[in-house]
Amino acid sequence: MIGFLGLGRTLDRFRLSRLKEGLAKTRDQLGTLFSGRRLDDAWYDDVETALLTADVGSQATLDLMQSVRQEIKTRKLNDDSSPDDLRAAVADCIARALAPLAVQDSSANAAAKPQIVMVAGVNGAGKTTSIGKLAHAWKSEGRQILLGAGDTFRAAAREQLIVWGQRNQVDVISQAQGDPAAVAFDAVSAGVARNCDAVIVDTAGRLPTQLHLMEELKKVKRVMAKALTDAPHEIWLVIDGGTGQNAITQVKAFDDALGLTGLVVTKLDGTAKGGVLLAIAKARPIPVRYIGVGEGIEDLQPFDARAFAEALVGEI
Repeated sequence: MIGFLGLGRTLDRFRLSRLKEGLAKTRDQLGTLFSGRRLDDAWYDDVETALLTADVGSQATLDLMQSVRQEIKTRKLNDDSSPDDLRAAVADCIARALAPLAVQDSSANAAAKPQIVMVAGVNGAGKTTSIGKLAHAWKSEGRQILLGAGDTFRAAAREQLIVWGQRNQVDVISQAQGDPAAVAFDAVSAGVARNCDAVIVDTAGRLPTQLHLMEELKKVKRVMAKALTDAPHEIWLVIDGGTGQNAITQVKAFDDALGLTGLVVTKLDGTAKGGVLLAIAKARPIPVRYIGVGEGIEDLQPFDARAFAEALVGEI
């Protein structure tokens, strides 16, 4: 989705700095391997180990190592090559591997108004906080945003979203006691009536194995379409970057149930497992809309494959 949902591809200097800081724990696995080393089998083994430790996954690591070996051969790099040249070669390989996660520049729903975004995920992934930060970003661009407090299960979830709404001067549709599908219907209907640019609907956290709750999510999706044809236009899954390979299981399960159009990967600043994005790109390449690299309100930022790759290998 383009426009304010399309996420500009160029990150400003502040965001690049925060991205590098946020990926520091993951970079510790890989970024120290480029200085004072011979390009021998031991070096390649260390790179492979670093990737596996960063939760890139076995198949994605195998593919990436083949790409790295070929790239180094193509560029004719050797023991005398500078660390920056070596970093650049590896960064290019990582960026290409991440390319399937890039947000495309076109969408069949780009002209829809309001854009309806349904947000799902497991408990504790950071859905409500991410929604609050998204509302801040989109409101700062002059867009009229409406939030739907569809998490009627977790204690204080409604109140938490209302606080975010007040902070961003964004209205929140909620019910003290209500069915999540009814809240979603009311939020979409209100967004249409108020001529909003976007409506973001929160949902309660649930595990993919909780089949009755996954069926509830499907119901929420169906009910939205009754309020506005083709809604929701976007269905985003929020995943905790620290869950590692388990994130792939979540992506597959929620995608099978809902038909995901995007991912939001949070808490990358608190984990050394940021390589899981490479595993996702291999296993289920759904576009990554945003990544969370810190607790600040500006630290939920558009995903950029090139910037992400360079942040993983260090300065280039």
